Amino acid sequence: MRLVSDFLPRRHSAAGHPFSLTATIAPVNLDDTIVAVATPPGRGGIGVVRLAGARACEIALPMLRLKRELEPGRVVFGELVEAGGELNATVAAELRSAGQPRAAVPTRPPASLRTEPEIRLANEVSKQPEQRIDEVVVTYFAKPYSYTTDDIIEISAHGSPVVLRHIVELCVASGARVAEPGEFTMRAFLNGRIDLTQAEAVRDLIDSQTLYQAKIAAQQLEGALSKRLQPVKKKLVELIASLEAGIDFAEDDVSLMPDAATLELIAEVRAPLEQLAASFAYGKIVHEGLTLAIVGRPNVGKSSLFNCLVERERAIVTATPGTTRDLVTETVAIGGIPVRLVDTAGIRRALDEAESIGIRKSMEALADADLVLVVLDSSKPIVEEDDELVRQAAERPAIIVENKWDLVGDVSPRISAPKNLPLIRTSAVTAEGIAQLRAEILRHIRGETGHASEAGFLTNVRHRGLVRDSLTSLDAACTAVENRVPHEMLLLDLYGALRPLDAITGATTTDDILNLIFSTFCIGK
Repeated sequence: MRLVSDFLPRRHSAAGHPFSLTATIAPVNLDDTIVAVATPPGRGGIGVVRLAGARACEIALPMLRLKRELEPGRVVFGELVEAGGELNATVAAELRSAGQPRAAVPTRPPASLRTEPEIRLANEVSKQPEQRIDEVVVTYFAKPYSYTTDDIIEISAHGSPVVLRHIVELCVASGARVAEPGEFTMRAFLNGRIDLTQAEAVRDLIDSQTLYQAKIAAQQLEGALSKRLQPVKKKLVELIASLEAGIDFAEDDVSLMPDAATLELIAEVRAPLEQLAASFAYGKIVHEGLTLAIVGRPNVGKSSLFNCLVERERAIVTATPGTTRDLVTETVAIGGIPVRLVDTAGIRRALDEAESIGIRKSMEALADADLVLVVLDSSKPIVEEDDELVRQAAERPAIIVENKWDLVGDVSPRISAPKNLPLIRTSAVTAEGIAQLRAEILRHIRGETGHASEAGFLTNVRHRGLVRDSLTSLDAACTAVENRVPHEMLLLDLYGALRPLDAITGATTTDDILNLIFSTFCIGK
């Protein structure tokens, strides 16, 4: 019997004694044949049940009436059927309970306790032919050319939850086990078909909210991050091997590597890791999106601007100052990045308690946002509240927006924006400047580093932490070289830099981390 723990490295306690964390998670037998509904819950035009394991064909075929034999990689049309013998309990119970509420249907009594009429009824039912439940399309993926590298049968039926649940129940009755969350992808990882970054990319692809997010997840699924790490790991391993050889074969005239050469090689490893770590700022936005708060005095056109960005009448707009009293939020895609827009109450001296609460929430939104749009009314003179908002925004990522530009005859800006803040002139009525505003928001998202054009940038907090750990160990290695520490001790730091990189791809990932990652998957994946 193969268990998940059999594929994982042993961990060690502080005293150096090995111990296992398998007691913290339910043991999963990789030799089991597993089954789950692979499509989202609810009704739909189609639903898919996935069955994976050595007994997949053995379990699936008795419930199917196929037009032709299964072939690997081919779809076969057929029918989902239920044998007459398996129908006995249901039909007999319904016949016995004619006229009774469904809740009153009695359980089927043991054969020794049945009456003679019940025995005759059961015999009649058992002679009935197979009952068709649904039309299905069946796909067979033969090992090792499947998602998990096991034999896989996928049954596509109409998307009735009752039918899909019944298929799962028939599979379980024949010896399959209901899959744990993420177990299909975990098997693909443990069987060597994908590495851990690719497994996490499967989850990201499913969770993507925009097409751009899906494309980035697809790059990761193809191994973009692993390919970017591969040459870094290769250089680090070569450095470790050279130092090891100098120690192990010193008596055979294998010279020790000079300190200058060692520092140069460490720098060659460090440089791409620093670039990779810097990519997380953009990768985090790609993965999670960002929050953009629209702030300003009452009646400067914040809600109108909000509606322009959302491209529908989401917020109420009136000529009365102070119409917006609470936060109004909506998520839109700008350049493929999910941007959560927050329309806020106008900031001024509050006239009542409700407005005071709204203004407090506006200030909180300004403080919490990743990017702030400070909206000014270009048709009116700048007042003290405008200057104060601009001063606050200058301390954080922000864009100054002079709205209502259609009401202004001249072309000179109404305010002198700080040098670090861009200024965009817009009209929510004519849509003038809205495209430029979107472009400026996108420029802020992508930054000046060019990470948007890179493949394999960091989008995952776990990956970012491990890259940082590796850089910390490399710093310690540089210090060790400069202090002329023996190579035996230097190697400890270099191995400390290698282990986090292995952990990113899953080469040395412990079972508790795996459990945390795959528990966030849906059941059928």
